[in-house]
Amino acid sequence: MNLPNAITVGRIAATPLIAALPFFDSWELRLLAFVLYLAAAITDYYDGMLARTRGLVTDLGKQLDPLADKLLLVGTLVPMYLLAGSGTSWSLLSPHRLPLFADVVGPMLREGSGGAAYPFLTPVGPIGFPLWMLAVVIGREVFMTVFRSAAARRGVIISAIGPAKWKTGFQSTWVGCAYFWFFAATLAERYHWHALPWRLFAYFNGICGTLTMAGAVFLTLYSLGLYMRRYGGLFASKASA
Repeated sequence: MNLPNAITVGRIAATPLIAALPFFDSWELRLLAFVLYLAAAITDYYDGMLARTRGLVTDLGKQLDPLADKLLLVGTLVPMYLLAGSGTSWSLLSPHRLPLFADVVGPMLREGSGGAAYPFLTPVGPIGFPLWMLAVVIGREVFMTVFRSAAARRGVIISAIGPAKWKTGFQSTWVGCAYFWFFAATLAERYHWHALPWRLFAYFNGICGTLTMAGAVFLTLYSLGLYMRRYGGLFASKASA
């Protein structure tokens, strides 16, 4: 196994920790989850570049890299949904309305069930992670995986297009903001942070997370539409033949 493949295997091995650590009510463990996510996101770029520049591209690497990407995606979005709360009463989680502690800018109280939720805090209110967004992002990845496999069986390789690469960038920033917020809000809860500098930082992180979340979801749907326009005819022509 060469170095790029070993790095990819390391990302796969770290994903269960990245997914599990945010559920512990400990700012230290949530900080560790954030650091591990940063390492996974950075090495995702580095191992591919290393393989291409040093001629280390292998069939194993071609299989492992997308697998690592999909596992990391699910391993971060599901905890984000469960911890941020959807903000809608019809979802699996009750909405969040009030601060968990009156003198703390950080976690929010879930209505009905109690307990903490960690939505993005913005000047217009808390912004959760709706279930439909989770379904759109993960559903698109599953669909494109099947679509690419079907196209490959017909001899067509579907490469990543520009909007899809931008989608990955927005998605990574969104996840990074959320994971950082889980750690920072837990720390704020412990030390009862509420001063103006902290409030401004919480809003800054919340705005960045909300905007990149919206951008990632838009580019998820936009890039899917471009793929269908470019390659959908491949299957239509086969069917008519």
